[in-house]
Amino acid sequence: MVCSVDRLASEAGVAMLRAGGNAVDAAVAASAVLTVTTPHMCGMGGDLFALVHGPATAAAEPLVLNASGRAGSGADPDRLRAEGHTRMPFRGDVRSAPVPGCVDGWLALHGRLGRLGLPDVLAPAVSLAEGGFPASPLLAFMLPALEGVDGCDELTGPDVDTGDHLRRPGAARTLRAIAAEGRDGFYGGEFGERLVEVGAGEYTADDLARPGADWVAGLALDVWGHRVWTVPPNSQGYLSLAAAWIAERVGLAVGGELDPADDAWAHCLVEASRLAAYDRPQVLHEHADATRLLAPDRLAERADRFDPQRAAALPGPSSAGGTIYLCTADGDGLAVSLIQSNASGFGCHVAVPGTGVLLHNRGVGFSLEAGHPAEYGPGRRPPHTLSPALVTRDDGSLRTVLGTMGGDSQPQVVVQMLARLLVAGQDPGAVIGGPRFTLAADGSTGFDLWERPDHHVRIEHHSPAAWREGLERRGHRVEVAEPDVAGFGHAHLIDLDREGHPAGAADPRAMVGAALGV
Repeated sequence: MVCSVDRLASEAGVAMLRAGGNAVDAAVAASAVLTVTTPHMCGMGGDLFALVHGPATAAAEPLVLNASGRAGSGADPDRLRAEGHTRMPFRGDVRSAPVPGCVDGWLALHGRLGRLGLPDVLAPAVSLAEGGFPASPLLAFMLPALEGVDGCDELTGPDVDTGDHLRRPGAARTLRAIAAEGRDGFYGGEFGERLVEVGAGEYTADDLARPGADWVAGLALDVWGHRVWTVPPNSQGYLSLAAAWIAERVGLAVGGELDPADDAWAHCLVEASRLAAYDRPQVLHEHADATRLLAPDRLAERADRFDPQRAAALPGPSSAGGTIYLCTADGDGLAVSLIQSNASGFGCHVAVPGTGVLLHNRGVGFSLEAGHPAEYGPGRRPPHTLSPALVTRDDGSLRTVLGTMGGDSQPQVVVQMLARLLVAGQDPGAVIGGPRFTLAADGSTGFDLWERPDHHVRIEHHSPAAWREGLERRGHRVEVAEPDVAGFGHAHLIDLDREGHPAGAADPRAMVGAALGV
């Protein structure tokens, strides 16, 4: 089974499974297609994280891949501060683009576990880039944002409507180079040469020669009768685990009385998300001690602040999504939880001319506070919102792969999915289609929520009536959102029974997503 934000990508993944490939081949193929068809959300100029589990890994625990890029050798926080910046530039500045890790992520996944040849895995993406594909509603809506951005001619020009045929020759040429030469065809080829030129001192050839994908130890916590896994820092995935632990501690228990339609259910998960994350800007950086962040005494202190009748008063801070999530599972029990991102929309709105690649703006996660552990600097990885998840049973067998896009709200959506799945026992369709909340702040970019003092709760228009009344009664400021195709995540999951049979769902909020099986 393959679940993704675009049916064309899901079809590419399924084609790999039918051709004798495995879940990794399917994940890389789907991810590559998404860099072609959904450039407003992801691309070869972005980053990637993945968790992989199953017999083919020959490992008792999930394999975890961090393919997030590092700032170039020219990264200079003093220069930005001298220019008057107090935060990293959000758009129009290449300094917010660490060296992209996505392609290194593909190559690491495929090189370790892939079964088919790399040219075969990338062939669907090449075919769509060369032959063309119909523009999705969200892509057609987003393309005008590139007006005035130099170097991305294949995505700019006359107005594009939903269903219009688009070709991406630059992206096709870049993908063919990767298929033929691996990382030398990307980081050491046309893309790498032009990236150094565009960077104007931000990057060196040595920066691009350093592989940007690392296999790391996974981060896990036991909640709701299962073990939930994620990527350790620099990912914010620890927040999903912390919020789930707090929610279970304060009353959201398996076999308990709370139901997803109850206002107490919503309050519990809202508060667990707030209590887990309020100090994220101070504690999240690439060298953060993940074990300490999830220490029982630390989480218990936060759970003790929970009041079932009112919103907790939390310490103040000290200082639109551009991501895709996909998951795959094969008939041999191997499954992949993969997330790939531009950060925000088309990233930093800087293109690498002729390559079909737009650079992400994941560097907005860096701090410009002198001496901060996440301060912008050469070779550093920024704090990351990407938070894929994987669930195993008490015997170590794989249960679920799941995740979502959504910037700072990703852990909030993930913990809601986990609660519906593991506590309420809902099927994948109900888990994905069920109403959600996200925490928001006026004026937020979606990547600075925890740096802002005043938060409110956005709930979807189809949420239970009790949610709004109950949350407001407890002191939460509540906004009932109009139908929103991007503001509550594009989440997907595949749930496997004990015999390994998959049931999955792709998010209807994505409009063109699909969960497809073989």
